[in-house]
Amino acid sequence: MAVIKIINAQDRQAIEALFAGRTAHQAALAQRVAAIVEEVRQGGDEALCRFTKQFDQADISPAQLKVSREEIEQAYRQVDRQVLASLQLAKERIAAYHRQQLSRSWFQPDRDGAVLGQLILPLERVGIYVPGGTASYPSSVLMNAVPAKVAGVPQVVMVTPPAADGRVNPYTLVAAAEAGVDEIYKAGGAQAIAALAYGTSTIARVDKITGPGNIYVTLAKRMVYGQVDIDMLAGPSEILVVADGSANPAYAAADLLSQAEHDTLAAAVLITHDRALAQAVSQELAHQVSRLPRQEIARQSLANHSAIILTGSLDESLALANDFAPEHLELLVEEPFQQLGRIRHAGAVFLGHYSPEPVGDYLAGPNHVLPTGGTARFYSPLNVDTFLKKCSVIAFSKESLNKLGPHIVRLAETEGLAAHANAVRIRLKDNV
Repeated sequence: MAVIKIINAQDRQAIEALFAGRTAHQAALAQRVAAIVEEVRQGGDEALCRFTKQFDQADISPAQLKVSREEIEQAYRQVDRQVLASLQLAKERIAAYHRQQLSRSWFQPDRDGAVLGQLILPLERVGIYVPGGTASYPSSVLMNAVPAKVAGVPQVVMVTPPAADGRVNPYTLVAAAEAGVDEIYKAGGAQAIAALAYGTSTIARVDKITGPGNIYVTLAKRMVYGQVDIDMLAGPSEILVVADGSANPAYAAADLLSQAEHDTLAAAVLITHDRALAQAVSQELAHQVSRLPRQEIARQSLANHSAIILTGSLDESLALANDFAPEHLELLVEEPFQQLGRIRHAGAVFLGHYSPEPVGDYLAGPNHVLPTGGTARFYSPLNVDTFLKKCSVIAFSKESLNKLGPHIVRLAETEGLAAHANAVRIRLKDNV
């Protein structure tokens, strides 16, 4: 029995429905999220702890919100040594990649004595959100915290929902320690975003919030934007695989399932002009999904938000991929590098038959916090610039003001701003 639908690229209605389905679920929850954010803004720690008990079944007091040094030391005693070594390798690769992104402050004098420049400054205090509870996502810790530290952020604060016993997963804690996180708090969901944005007695407010979360987290980030900055509005995971006849059906199916197992709302899409490959991948999906521990989640994702799309050519497949603007784009084609220049919209591009999406999730080095829901048209992956701000520097000399001042006066008067003009004119008179 097929677990995924096969549709023709000419069926525009079906394709539009597939695209629209990525964000259609957000509006219904907005009112509830707004109420949570406002309660935490007004009620601080007490509201935060109340919601932690309600949503995470963890009964903790304000005094227990912050993870202690003893808890981190205990986590190091609990984790597998080989997993720790893998985390340390991942941290080094992520740091090395992101160091290449660093920008430098610059200053440029001109012949009249003016100096123009730009200061590149790290943000002072950043909050990172890491999903938690019964799950463990140490990779998300590294992907958020390491670029922040490479950028020079002095205070990196992490929030993550605790398990019902009030503890944080030891792998999450160890990853945070390895990445240099300065403070860790046991809080999740929209309530944690509100605490970071507005501050509580225990959690000082931050300048920016980054990191992926569920729909409640995403909507809360949207609501507090302006109070603080955010990285992006991330939705459910998605993967789009463009394949030709050279693709291995088992590989393609495995890659689609790597995202389908994330979430019932995740999207896994194969676009191909090879009908035989489409049928083979459909069969492989049915075979492989039955062996997954999270098969019920993956089945719902495949049935409701995923598809195999048949096109007439590779050109048509690539054009449709650009329309989709996916979070993850795999090119399982014979000459992937030759097609790379035709890609305009994607969070991350994986080239060739041996670059499956999980390589990027864990160890390759580029960030796995990526734009979703078609926002790769204008958003970038999380990167070092996410944690930096730019400050313009202007230093005019008497000579440069004398030379350019009349133009400034003229433009200010054109806009009807006499005081603007006078601030320059008064200096020009003194310089005569």
